[in-house]
Amino acid sequence: MQPSRDIARLIEIMAALRNPDGGCPWDLEQDFRSIRHYTIEEAYEVADAIEREDFGDLREELGDLLLQPIYHAQMASEAGHFDIGDVIYSITDKLIRRHPHVFGDTEAGNSAASEQRWEAIKAQERAAKAARKGDEEPSILDDVPQVLPALARAEKLTKRVAKVGFDWPDLPAVREKITEELAEVAEAEASGDADALREEIGDLLFAVANLARKAGVDPEAALRDANSKFTRRFHYVEARCRVDGIEPASAGLERLDGYWNEIRKSDKA
Repeated sequence: MQPSRDIARLIEIMAALRNPDGGCPWDLEQDFRSIRHYTIEEAYEVADAIEREDFGDLREELGDLLLQPIYHAQMASEAGHFDIGDVIYSITDKLIRRHPHVFGDTEAGNSAASEQRWEAIKAQERAAKAARKGDEEPSILDDVPQVLPALARAEKLTKRVAKVGFDWPDLPAVREKITEELAEVAEAEASGDADALREEIGDLLFAVANLARKAGVDPEAALRDANSKFTRRFHYVEARCRVDGIEPASAGLERLDGYWNEIRKSDKA
């Protein structure tokens, strides 16, 4: 077996790994649930390579991500559900259907017109899926995945409902809502009710996700960037502690905060 640029070789390798006669014991033990977290992890590793603009890593991580649908399709084929050809047919059918301005006779228009057309077609697809499942009325929220990271899902939920007019009029209105939620957090804290405090903090985070969406900012990406910045700055704090010969745990907040302000000032210079 030799590597190849042809995706057919990848499909062949996956089938060999899952072959009960001479396949890999670990691969043979896996099922949809046992590998689903790998699918999510690989997507994040692709995103990380993009953030770092490391195209060597991106090439490798895209390969790891590509393996995941091949893996799932192989298991589905073994169970008689579908195979990789069905998966490819499904996505090509969807892309052709959702782009009538490219593959049909519809006038292309501008980007906004394309997005409106896309959403209209998706609404039709949601209605058809609801009908297949026997649901009386589809919801515009039906296909927002439960397994999305909570912040990303909050942004997607608010984006969906905004399409039918359920939205704040402007950024100041969302900021006012955040102020209101902060007050409710303080009220719950003062009450000593841990459940109420948890709920109000959740409402506050949801409002912040709404603010990001309204401002045209991806909240998940923004928080990732903030995490990276925090990590880099605290690495500086740790380095300064080493230079001064002191352990961070015994440095005291005042000194740690002083180191932190040094790197903050440097960042803004």
